[in-house]
Amino acid sequence: MIRRRWVIASLLFMATLLNYLDRQVLALVSPVLRVHFSLSATQYARLLNAFLLGYTVMQVLAGWFVDRLGARKGLILAMIWWSLAGAAAAATRNPLELAICLCLMGAGEAANWPTAVKAIREWFPPASRAIGVGFFNAGSSAGAVLAPLIVTALTLHFSWRIAFLFCGSLGLLWILPWRSAYSQPPFDAETPEAPSSRDLSFLLDTRAWGIILARFFGDSIWYFYIFWLPDYLNHVLSLSLASIGAVAWIPFLAAGLGNFAGGGASGGLVHRRCGVVRSRLIVMGGSALVMATGAGIRWIHTESLAITAISLVVFAYSAWAANVLTLPSDIFPASQVATVTGAAGTIAGVGGMLTMWLTGRVVDNYSYGPIFVALGCLPLFAFGCSLLAGYNGGRRSGPDQHLLGVQEVTSDARSLHGHQGILR
Repeated sequence: MIRRRWVIASLLFMATLLNYLDRQVLALVSPVLRVHFSLSATQYARLLNAFLLGYTVMQVLAGWFVDRLGARKGLILAMIWWSLAGAAAAATRNPLELAICLCLMGAGEAANWPTAVKAIREWFPPASRAIGVGFFNAGSSAGAVLAPLIVTALTLHFSWRIAFLFCGSLGLLWILPWRSAYSQPPFDAETPEAPSSRDLSFLLDTRAWGIILARFFGDSIWYFYIFWLPDYLNHVLSLSLASIGAVAWIPFLAAGLGNFAGGGASGGLVHRRCGVVRSRLIVMGGSALVMATGAGIRWIHTESLAITAISLVVFAYSAWAANVLTLPSDIFPASQVATVTGAAGTIAGVGGMLTMWLTGRVVDNYSYGPIFVALGCLPLFAFGCSLLAGYNGGRRSGPDQHLLGVQEVTSDARSLHGHQGILR
């Protein structure tokens, strides 16, 4: 069972990698696209928001859908959807057609995180969930690391169209191993239910709003670096497309390490009987303080220092994300985990759209400087909101959460014993 658990986590890692590989194509070919279609920063921001519009609208719907259909089928359908939409972007002839494909791609990609968090909830006990979430979420960093190397090479040797086509087609190869690997999960595997009014009961829970508002402020930092870093390197530090491909992967390697650091840190605190939710919040608080130092990037004008500072910020962001993404599975029942995660993703997408629009306007009229200062304030707002996730109507939750971890680990041991025949 332990081996199967990590096979599932590895496939979720690959799905997340492909998710980010596809969405990074637009950012990395932006220097070429802006010339090809004569786009200003504001017009480029509209393309980004086309993707985020589909991504944002579908997050909560995808979460609800996955809670009804199940993680196995839900992620297969999502992978087919976003892969075909990404590949179709290669055939677009103008910004409007490209925006439509990006919107459809975003709608498909929206299911990845609700499904993955639900799958981790079904396969991992509480003490190991942040590690599991951090592991699959590191796929976003791995995709962002590989994207500059793959996309810039394809664009320089062929064209931006081939980059979209190649990256979009890769997702279809993932489906068969996922279908083969995903079987009956050991923890709280529930039969999909018919919709009921209880599906939205989380909206009355203060803890849910703590998670939702934390992601509204915090995820905007990641959206900025994912979508605007190549443009910043090109227009502020004057790097060519080839030079961007050589260095743009470095911050995202740091982000990948941050996922493991954040998940490992909170998991260690849980093992020391700190309480599950409290452990997540402690790591998130430290990460927020580190992210706030990103405000100083506006005064950096050399490539090496800028890459170093950005790497530190996204490392801390990923440590924060590994824990905030785990909180729904720590607090809510399995039948609501994907729905809560999707709702939080929807509000986070709204924050991302606002960030994209404001960045385009500010860059066109001023510079990147005010953007970095604003981004330095967001993690402090995010952490302040996340403290609500530790509020349980005045009832103590820490010891119960730890007991839950012990009970589920015991359940895991029973499940392992019952599956010895399969493992043999």
